[in-house]
Amino acid sequence: MTFSIAELFAQHSTDKFDLHEQYLNKQMVRMLQTIGYDRHYKRAVGQYLYDQEGTEFLDLYSGFGVFAIGRNHPTVIKALQETLTLELPNLVQLDVSILSGLLAKELLKTTPENTNKMFFCNSGTEAVESAIKFARYTTKRDKIVFCEHGYHGLTMGSLSLMGEKIFREGFGPLLPDCISVPFNDLEALEAALSNKDVAAFIVEPIQGKGVNLPDDNYLPEVERLCKKYGTLFVADEVQTGIGRTGKFWAIDHWGVKPDMICMAKALSGGFVPVGGVAMTEKIMDTVFNRMDRAVVHGSTFGKNNMAMAAGLATLHVIENEKLVENSLSVGTDIINSLNAMSGQYEFLKEARGKGMMIAIEFNSPKSLKLKAAWTMLEAANKGLFCQMVTIPLFKEHHILTQVAGHGMNVIKLLPPLNLTQKDRDNIVNSFDKAIADTHQIPGSIWDLGKNLASHALKNKKT
Repeated sequence: MTFSIAELFAQHSTDKFDLHEQYLNKQMVRMLQTIGYDRHYKRAVGQYLYDQEGTEFLDLYSGFGVFAIGRNHPTVIKALQETLTLELPNLVQLDVSILSGLLAKELLKTTPENTNKMFFCNSGTEAVESAIKFARYTTKRDKIVFCEHGYHGLTMGSLSLMGEKIFREGFGPLLPDCISVPFNDLEALEAALSNKDVAAFIVEPIQGKGVNLPDDNYLPEVERLCKKYGTLFVADEVQTGIGRTGKFWAIDHWGVKPDMICMAKALSGGFVPVGGVAMTEKIMDTVFNRMDRAVVHGSTFGKNNMAMAAGLATLHVIENEKLVENSLSVGTDIINSLNAMSGQYEFLKEARGKGMMIAIEFNSPKSLKLKAAWTMLEAANKGLFCQMVTIPLFKEHHILTQVAGHGMNVIKLLPPLNLTQKDRDNIVNSFDKAIADTHQIPGSIWDLGKNLASHALKNKKT
């Protein structure tokens, strides 16, 4: 009897929710069913998902930003097929691989000139864990400073740098000597660094939770303060990197040179997990300073051939299809077009971001009728208004989006970087319609709002 993945898919095409309910996270299934996202997707191409009825959905979620080049890109598929059929030696461990050397070479062409060494791992959180260890060993200091509302991963070291309390609660004790400061607050940062006992300051150039942008002088001053106090400057580009913000790295918008750059997500091409840390030669040579320390830090699958091939193919696609440039032009157009609506809709505060990392923020309106409706939702659960926009976007306009974080009235867009002008028009027109509907009281969308509020209050009581 032969083994066939295609046959397994055919046999169990409608079983996924039952399987997850029984064997995995049943709360995820219940959440999807509650908000009406329980679709059976059959196919994915580029920026589009297709369900079993053939309905096309525009994916502005892209797997938390993983699918920067879109899903199932033929160039990456071909590279992986070749890698599988070449019968290459893989993970010999007492050896070094060609593909990891080539990927390191190509990546370091894109980073500031002070970062000229690479370490590979499997994910963003592993990259952050590595940066913590490298910083402590290099500086012989223990403390790590991070930003409030920052997101750096969910393993124990990365979780210790988590700026969102909901992810930390109940998982302690976490790493000691991890200190938070407000994002975009240079005075607080200098106070934290001034005792010269901080190993590293780790920061997302643009915060993922909320898409919070720094002031123009923030990151340059971060770099200056870190040098002044002997602290390593670590840029977490796991979400912002690889073209997401209209530059290859988000740090390029401000011309700064971190000591380490953490990366992952988009580098995988959406197929094989790959993470990495670009760093200065000094850091690499300090950590791996003797032959008996050659394996003092590593990751078993970190340089596997499939991951390295996916990374190389992804970089080729990004350059060949000019996706960084497309991210900047189409993303800026979307932001500007959404901002043009702010005078028309009381609920709409602003759109902001860089490239195709976009936030649409809502706020309390001035009109008494609208304000009363807003207050009802906020009392049930802060940030619930956004669900009144994202659910119709999905059900009526077939656009998949996400809320930017817990308790936020912000919707975040992390679309594939290959959006077309047609996609841009679809996004702008769909948001226009969905936001307009929220201003109609009474209306069907506020019936949805009442149902959401009811569920939220019930969950609070539970």
